[in-house]
Amino acid sequence: MTEHPALFTAITNEPKDYAWGAIDGIATVLGRPGSGRREAELWFGAHASGASRAAVSGQGSWADLAEWEAASGERLPYLLKILCAAAPLSIQAHPTLEQARAGFDREEAFGIPLDARHRNYKDPYAKPELIVALRDGFEALCGFRPVVETIDAIDELAASGVAETLLAPWRERLSGEPDPSRAFDWLLSGLPVVAELVAAVGVVAARGPRGGLVARLAAACPGDAGILVALMMNHVVLAAGEAIWLPAGNVHAYLRGDGVELMGPSDNVLRGGLTPKHIDTAELARVLDFSTGAASLLASARLDDGVLAYRPRAVESGSDVPFELLAVDSDAELALQGASIAVVTDGSFAFAGDGEVIAAPRGTAVFVARASTVTVTGRGRLFVATAPTTRG
Repeated sequence: MTEHPALFTAITNEPKDYAWGAIDGIATVLGRPGSGRREAELWFGAHASGASRAAVSGQGSWADLAEWEAASGERLPYLLKILCAAAPLSIQAHPTLEQARAGFDREEAFGIPLDARHRNYKDPYAKPELIVALRDGFEALCGFRPVVETIDAIDELAASGVAETLLAPWRERLSGEPDPSRAFDWLLSGLPVVAELVAAVGVVAARGPRGGLVARLAAACPGDAGILVALMMNHVVLAAGEAIWLPAGNVHAYLRGDGVELMGPSDNVLRGGLTPKHIDTAELARVLDFSTGAASLLASARLDDGVLAYRPRAVESGSDVPFELLAVDSDAELALQGASIAVVTDGSFAFAGDGEVIAAPRGTAVFVARASTVTVTGRGRLFVATAPTTRG
């Protein structure tokens, strides 16, 4: 790299076209022309599955952020995403750093190709994550609800016409238990009786209100045991600006809506339903946190006029997380502690620092190559992934 590399570089990437994505989802969020295709996620980071590249070919001394990492000797401790869900994502959880390293090494030793369908660990890194809703109505399942609430849901299914003989094994594995682990294992066992229960719940859901959660999941994923797993989880609906925190082991599934995600630089996902993809029930159970309680919402903290911070370190489960997300809506001065990535979802901004200036209209993403004090001017909505600050 040059002795004094550019502080600011505009970066870009191609949207991921996962089946659950919204038609023109990313284009709509960023104010770009639509493609008519599904656009599920847009990644900003250095991950090998989709490193962001310089928006202008030949600009700067690197072609993409993976090359920047190699040249600088630094590693971005996060991956920033725009997510647009029109259908449910899989029920899933992510491993701790130790679990990821062990799982990755084990599968490497077995010679399992990285792109194999049954591969669990794509890299040796953890993937704690947070997501901030961009619009009202972002829906998710997050964490296991108290066991008594799941039993109440089972009773409601019985009252709706699901045979008690089918529901009894599920209820029995919850009654008197401190957590839903026995019931979870049974629902994902693949036993014929579970499939019969899933089918019966689907029939009842089809007769009921079409807007209900079970009816929507049954329509989207017919015959999937994840429909019942979902009833053991907290169902949350976020307003714009509200956030969920998802540490390692937290069971979750995004259902619909647009959000900004910030996570560890990993693609390790262990699935447990609402998906045709590979499910390794035993490995998932090993990483899951089966504790119950309310969904883990993450409150924002006001830093200055125009700047909010979403800080995982504010909660015990995020105490060692090396990233945070800033939300900026007007003029601000940002004391960035390391290499950062900004994306503008509304309005228009400009960045200035170290004698450089870069314009950032809506839809622009900017890489800030090192720790610096950056002056931001403009109005709208801007998100910045960065290292934790020492303020507040």
